[in-house]
Amino acid sequence: MLKRAIEDSINTYLSGEDTKILFVWGPRRSGKTTLIDKLSRALKVTKYNFDLASDRDKFIPRREILERIVADNRVILIDEVQSYPEATVILKILHDEFKIKIIATGSSELRQKSGKEFDTLAGRFSEIYCLPLSVTEIVANEKPKMSDELGFYKQTMINSQIWGVYPEIFTKANLAENERIDLLQKVLDTYVLKDVVDIYELKNQKLAKDILTKIALQLGQEVSIREIADSLGAYPATVSNYIEIFIKNYILIELPSFKTNIRKAVSENRKLYFYDLGIRNILVKDFREMELRPDKGGVFENFIISELEKLRRLKNVKVNFYFYREYGGKEIDLIIEDYKKNYVTVEIKTNKGNANKIFPIESKLEMITSQNYFEKLNSIL
Repeated sequence: MLKRAIEDSINTYLSGEDTKILFVWGPRRSGKTTLIDKLSRALKVTKYNFDLASDRDKFIPRREILERIVADNRVILIDEVQSYPEATVILKILHDEFKIKIIATGSSELRQKSGKEFDTLAGRFSEIYCLPLSVTEIVANEKPKMSDELGFYKQTMINSQIWGVYPEIFTKANLAENERIDLLQKVLDTYVLKDVVDIYELKNQKLAKDILTKIALQLGQEVSIREIADSLGAYPATVSNYIEIFIKNYILIELPSFKTNIRKAVSENRKLYFYDLGIRNILVKDFREMELRPDKGGVFENFIISELEKLRRLKNVKVNFYFYREYGGKEIDLIIEDYKKNYVTVEIKTNKGNANKIFPIESKLEMITSQNYFEKLNSIL
């Protein structure tokens, strides 16, 4: 069984005195349920799944009911907490009255679904993220020999760009290609699309898929909601709503443009990348080797952005990500801004090349290529 990076954070929480609720956010199929099951076995406590009405019904805001749950479990484990937004009140009672540790997994949409009730949890919770596997996690699990490291990094990069890094895809690398494609199609149709459409009561699963496909075909480019809406015969507000839902559910990564008061910087649009390139590739139905693909530059750019975003969340690094473009068209792929307004400009290229030194603020320049990506990922953040 794969060891996930956030397990260290969970173990620290369990061994410490902190009794804040620990939320583990992430998309479906990213390994949250596997983590909860593993904890349930190790701690010998019950796992409650809020997708099940029978488990939701056990959490009633009555002291005698909650006392039984606390008596039976030294830690309360809840899966798919967003399926029961009303439980926010119960979580507050459990925290305030019983001082028991609670680990709850799900989508951070619980924040929106619970509304003002979630606000009452302010100061009572911490949050970490369980996302598709990062390259750092893969290396930590595989532990390649030092003499094999460069080859391993290269092959991991290639596999991640073609098949993605959802745990169930990664762990079934022995499947035939057609079987892996079928499995990715199932993840897309059942968990990425159907779940999101059902949870948010969206009216059109085909439109959701078409929007994602349009974005998948524009990797590394600015995305215009109006252009997507016009091409699909949809309202811009509808397209915007679907995109925001995909961002909130860890399917898409938003990269806004960096704004300064210097008029050379321009862009009202943003770039959108995928947390997982397997999902992107099943949308465009292309699983060729990267050297044969005209989109290899955009795919590599997505790979690096997604890896940095996963590391940012895993390490809880306090930085913002942007891209930068001048009126003249020159761009910088990534701007990293820390909370003290220090800047790193990052050029992402499959092979070495010249960097655009156009950023108008003093900054450190980094170049990430397919040859040095692993070293850079672990040093930039």
